[in-house]
Amino acid sequence: MPQRRVTLADVARRAGLSTTAASLVLNKREGTRLSEDAQQRVLAAAEELGYRPNAAARSLRTRKSATVAFVSDTVATTRFAGDMIRGALDAAREQGHVLLIAETQGNADLEREAIEAMLDRQVDGIVYAAMYSRRLAVPQEILGRPTVLLNATSDDPVPSVLPADEQAGHTVATALLDHGHRRIAVIGRTKEKERDPWKSLAVGPRLRGIRRALADRRLRLVGAESTAEWEPSDGYEAMTSLLGRANPPSGVICMNDRLALGAYQAVAEAGLSIPDDVSVVSFDDDPIATWLRPGLTTAALPHEDMGRLAVRLLLDEDPGPGVRWVPMPLQERGSIGAPSSR
Repeated sequence: MPQRRVTLADVARRAGLSTTAASLVLNKREGTRLSEDAQQRVLAAAEELGYRPNAAARSLRTRKSATVAFVSDTVATTRFAGDMIRGALDAAREQGHVLLIAETQGNADLEREAIEAMLDRQVDGIVYAAMYSRRLAVPQEILGRPTVLLNATSDDPVPSVLPADEQAGHTVATALLDHGHRRIAVIGRTKEKERDPWKSLAVGPRLRGIRRALADRRLRLVGAESTAEWEPSDGYEAMTSLLGRANPPSGVICMNDRLALGAYQAVAEAGLSIPDDVSVVSFDDDPIATWLRPGLTTAALPHEDMGRLAVRLLLDEDPGPGVRWVPMPLQERGSIGAPSSR
């Protein structure tokens, strides 16, 4: 038979006090006239019996459910971006909340059902997340309720959390410049995404940061290879094109680590090496960055920190609208060296 749930009355009985007195102690009500000894007896009894408060009853009393919702398109089923959920779980746990997760696969009907289900459960707030950073429209059902956008922003006055892509662009370009590189090119420029924040909030800011770092040294990009996607095959073709130039760049910035994987292959097939002949730096810090040889220097997406901050903002009494930028630390490995003397 299932074990009977320990009740508040059981705790009160063990402590030798009334149920009301035990409730005052366990709910940390201020102004109680109970002695320190009585309070300690209640706490000890609760621990000995393994008492857990009735969440439903507490919700009715406080109008707080101690739950928050995490609604996303494909974050939960994506290994890389799943760190956002890990951070959100940690922050929710720290503040005594349970995180309810729903994924919509970008389907509008599934999203509406998920949001309705969360609201039916009277969640204390909703983290509305996107796999790829972009601008989006906040569903009308959650406007006016505690909501934080994660990896996204909106024209609506809602607080949001985004990676600091522009600063990361400046950082990766500066890493090459500080090693003496003056001929620097980019792989992965996508004009459509660069100009359309509804499709990407990463491309434009990263390029702005790169160009700003170069402008500080009175330099410009010597090449910007556009790619249809950001996959290894695209990086391979783009790097092959750059190396085929009469005066190829000495340093190459890839817009993500998958592009860099293809770029590495193109360098090897050309009979060259990294970083002796060409230096490579990238963004994201995907696990493949540590497996490449030499290891890939890359600006890490701070997904876990972003998820943690989103929940903390959500449970803040008055976070205020606007973007919170989370720094992207540079993971320095072995892919950047001084320019070749050849």
